[in-house]
Amino acid sequence: MDEYKSLNKYLNKKGNREENNNFDVMIRFLLSKILICLILFVCFLIGIKGSSSFKATFYDKVYTQSFSFATVNSWYKSLFGDVFPLENFFPKDVEVFSEKLTYESANIYKDGVALKVSEKYLVPLLNDGIVVYLGDKDDYGKTLIVQQEDGIEVWYCNINFSDISMYDYLNKGSFVGEANGDSIYLVFEKDGKFLDYKNYI
Repeated sequence: MDEYKSLNKYLNKKGNREENNNFDVMIRFLLSKILICLILFVCFLIGIKGSSSFKATFYDKVYTQSFSFATVNSWYKSLFGDVFPLENFFPKDVEVFSEKLTYESANIYKDGVALKVSEKYLVPLLNDGIVVYLGDKDDYGKTLIVQQEDGIEVWYCNINFSDISMYDYLNKGSFVGEANGDSIYLVFEKDGKFLDYKNYI
């Protein structure tokens, strides 16, 4: 009986020691991460304080240039696959809507183009991209802006949106919305400059 008690004591002590070791490892890991972050932050502050060119570059990259989420998403997928690789667990969806853009005529309109389409025309997406804006724009009406993988932002205007939310990733040819009347407006923009629509439709 005494031997049994001492064996239990030994096993309990061993278990407690292992738990303490695991806890110590976690604390060390957390502290090392915090230390590295502090060092990087201090280096960043020194760079800002000491260099006016660093300040100008930082300001330009953060405040004046748009960040290409779609390009980063495409790069990440090419290297690592989807964030949640569930394609092996669930059957692939069958696309119901996959169309190309068709229109009767095109005329320059403000910074883009007005396309004459049929009433209630179902608007397809021109290229893969991420939704970066949903709302109303003056002179354009209801507008959806999609940032494509090539960095071009395409405005789809004067449409009634389908079931789309901000930061949704949409595939080429998928349903964007329904034309509000018999015309839609498209605008192509990159790095704050409007592009000639003839190169893209």
